[in-house]
Amino acid sequence: MRKSTPLFLLCLAAFLFLSTGKIQAQQGNVNIQQNQKIEKLMEVKAQLNENNKIGDRYVIQLFYGDNGEANEVIQKYRNVYTYPSQITYEAPNYKVWVGNFRSRLEADRALLAVKETFPSAFIPKPQRK
Repeated sequence: MRKSTPLFLLCLAAFLFLSTGKIQAQQGNVNIQQNQKIEKLMEVKAQLNENNKIGDRYVIQLFYGDNGEANEVIQKYRNVYTYPSQITYEAPNYKVWVGNFRSRLEADRALLAVKETFPSAFIPKPQRK
């Protein structure tokens, strides 16, 4: 058994020497060339994400009707709540929308709070932009 030990050590040393050479040969520099338009697209996408103009968003609808009543409803809402609100026009009526929620869960939580003052509020299906 003693005669095989030096042979084993010699084989082990040769294996380590050869594998180290392969590892060193595989290391190198990688150059990635990227089109400048990709950077501009990433900037535009980041701005759209900040302005909430991309993807499916959830809102709460408080009112659907004429402009005068829509203004009254939004003023009443703004006196009580802090979620962002807006009046949107869909011919021939105006809608009062509240929030710009990323998930249905966020919208449902806000709806529970808003329903105390506006019992007819609901969450319409989001439109893809």
